[in-house]
Amino acid sequence: MSRLLLKGGRVIDPVNKRDEVADLLVEDGRIAEVKPGIEAGDSEVIDCSGKLVCPGFLDIHVHLREPGFEESETISSGTAAAAAGGFTGVCCMPNTSPPADNASVIEYILEVAERKAAVPVYPIGAVTRGQEGKELAEIGEMVEAGAVAVTDDGSCVMSSKLMRRAMEYASTFGIKVIQHAEDHSLTEGGVANEGAIGTMLGLSPMPGVAEEIIVRRDIALAEYLKLPVHIAHISVAGAVRAVREAKERGVQVTCEVTPHHFTLSDAAIEEFDTNTKMNPPLRAAEDVEECARGLADGTIDCIATDHAPHHVDKKNLEFDLAAFGITGLETCVGLTFDRLVHREFFDFNRMVELLAVNPAKIIGLDRGHLTVGAEAFVTILDPEAEWTVRAEASKSLSRNTPFDGWRLKGAPAGVVIGGKAILP
Repeated sequence: MSRLLLKGGRVIDPVNKRDEVADLLVEDGRIAEVKPGIEAGDSEVIDCSGKLVCPGFLDIHVHLREPGFEESETISSGTAAAAAGGFTGVCCMPNTSPPADNASVIEYILEVAERKAAVPVYPIGAVTRGQEGKELAEIGEMVEAGAVAVTDDGSCVMSSKLMRRAMEYASTFGIKVIQHAEDHSLTEGGVANEGAIGTMLGLSPMPGVAEEIIVRRDIALAEYLKLPVHIAHISVAGAVRAVREAKERGVQVTCEVTPHHFTLSDAAIEEFDTNTKMNPPLRAAEDVEECARGLADGTIDCIATDHAPHHVDKKNLEFDLAAFGITGLETCVGLTFDRLVHREFFDFNRMVELLAVNPAKIIGLDRGHLTVGAEAFVTILDPEAEWTVRAEASKSLSRNTPFDGWRLKGAPAGVVIGGKAILP
């Protein structure tokens, strides 16, 4: 019997209403005991004094790029970055090549993950064939193969009729549709937020109302159908308010926000650094503030990175021509600590809800808790660690981060997956 003892950490488990200094024992990959004073015996011991011991973090919005774009990321490198960033599982997006719009691609991802992944991988399938927004993909077959949700991330399901059918069909399999909320008729050709800064720089606009319109439409569908919908990478104040109002009415809507959208405003694009180009684009300061407020008051359900690695050749271009997206797996925990927890937007328990408990609920996985008998997914955190982001030290194959050189307080200190500990 393998035994791993996490000794003397502050155990935070919102599901089981636990917040105390205690030990956590893992036997044969499962949580065996959680209490103070567990005898080490023949256990491998990890000293967690001064650390937080939490349910394993889950990132529900990650681009692993494999198959098709292995020059930017692979399942192996992306999951290594996830483990280094404090995540014990990732949900990968379907915009690969070929796209994950059928069972065979889902099976391929899971087969590679079984052999090469550092953390569990949960594939998300496409809503429509080829992510073209014309006809539904074979959702049932993908679920049977192992897909945990469906999305056309990178593209919005523009047809209200098709979105309705997707929600209805997905619900029969107990999964959610995740919407990339963007009215493409308003953002076509756009590269930056519509506002004073983008106008001054002469950049084609992507107005925030394009997001709000789709969010409100999908809320209306969810309310009418009495079915759930999840909004990816919410970024504008109007959309956050729409979700807040809908939840007050009991609508089954959930949403996520990225660290870059609660950290950076569109002022960051003034130097034309293509590492500040993403979709949704960086928004105005008031949008950033509303996203942080939404995390604190429960409107926004979880933090997800939208980890979008790109080879340098796709970023080392003019701003208009560069690819959208940044890496995020290894900076998420530090940014959340530094910009939100240590600035008292919310406490450690809320952070665990946002990164472990709620992501698992949204995707429908039995994770996000430290219940005795459960499979051991554990994240260890050092809230006081001070460190500097170094892009060149990333486990990811790509280096496209706007946070290179940032000094942050709070960091991951390791993860446990089954009976295996992965430490820095």
